[in-house]
Parts: sequence; C-alpha cells; structure tokens
Amino acid sequence: MRAKLCYNTTKFRFYRNENLAFNIRLMCQEDLPQVNDIDHEAFPTLWPPPNYQRELKNGLAHYIVACDDDIEYELPKAAPQKDLPGLTARLRRLFNHHRPSDNEPTSPASGYIFGFAGLWLMAGEAHLTNIAVRESYRRHGIGELLLISMIELALELGAHLVTLEVRASNTTAQSLYAKYGFVEVGLRRGYYTDNREDGVLMTIENVTSAPVQTDLQQLKQAHARRWRVPIHRITRQNLPR
Repeated sequence: MRAKLCYNTTKFRFYRNENLAFNIRLMCQEDLPQVNDIDHEAFPTLWPPPNYQRELKNGLAHYIVACDDDIEYELPKAAPQKDLPGLTARLRRLFNHHRPSDNEPTSPASGYIFGFAGLWLMAGEAHLTNIAVRESYRRHGIGELLLISMIELALELGAHLVTLEVRASNTTAQSLYAKYGFVEVGLRRGYYTDNREDGVLMTIENVTSAPVQTDLQQLKQAHARRWRVPIHRITRQNLPR
C-alpha cells in the first residue's frame, strides 16, 4: 500500500450533472504527471512551465489536489521523440526536467486528479501561486473548494495575510476572489510573460480576524449546501513538519 500524507480524508460527493466523489489532500510525487497535464491545459501559453517536482521539495511551497484515490489512473505511455536540433533539445531538457523520464522509477497508476492548487508561505504571508481544474470538470465547484482549502491551509500554517495575482482580463476569477474577501491592492505591469498582460494584485489582510473568519465560514456553508458536500476542516496534525 502506498503511503500518502493527507490533511483531510473526507470524500466530497457531488450530485449535479455528474456523480463525482473526491477528497482534498496534499500533493505527492506520483501526482506529478497528471498535475503537469492539468497545468498545461489550464495555462498553455505559460513559459517556462512550473517545476512541481522541485516544488514538492521546497519547504516554502504547499500544494493540494482534488482527486478520487479509488480510481487508478493509468498514465499513457509517451510516444518516442524524434531527434531534435541542438538548441531545441537543450531547451527541452532545461524546462522539462521536472517530467519523469523513462529511467526514473514512477508509479504505474495514481488516483484521478480533478484539479490542484498551491501556495508559498513566507514571513507569515501566503501567496497563492495557482488554482487549476481539468476543463471537463469545471463549473462543479471544485475550483472554489480548492480556494477555500487554500485559505484554510494558509491559516493552519500561521499566515496573517493571503495574496495572489490574477490576469487583468480574468474578471470571472477576480469576482470569485472578491467574494472571499480579496481586495485589489495594486497592479503588476506586464506580469504575465506569455503576452505581457498586467497582473491584478489582490489580498486578504488580517485573515485571522473574526470578521474574515465569520465570512469564510458562511461562504463555506453556502458552498456546501449548493454542491451538497460535507463541511470539512483542515487540521494541523496532518500537515508536514
């Protein structure tokens, strides 16, 4: 039996459109192939791609996944690559070294991952790095649940402030973040490297305050009622030490 560090083993069941069953847990090594695929689907123009293998070893980084561990997801075999020109080959090795190679020991199967999210914690400030959900499972409340879990994870890690950047054109995401108390505090000009789009800086200050906590719990309960998921709570005892 493979060992996994989970901060919550409760399964959340959805009864709208599809009968989904999944749990929120910390990301682990065998999740990386699926995480890379979801990242590429959600952020196809982002370059260079994130190195999640390195992130798992980074003491400042914390990542979670929404997955069904009862489903064994067989990884598709990679097609043999043709010989590449010298510069192209060097770039591929430089930016794709986080992907498992044919010589690396990998698990033949993993639970099916619907989405993931991550943050960095520095000096009491949690910076949300990304939230991504498979395109075929969007609009099922998964992204919002990942956001709720990220805020609670930041609290358990002792953060007093939560911050993130979002594309200036992504008004849908901005509305979701505003719903959970994020307010616009600045603009990062040319923040996104693919098209030099500006990044809107949004922050929840004093995330441990009673008003913020009350609003979070009310929103969490409303989300649970809408999507028929049980109320859960992240616990410090299951976090990495």
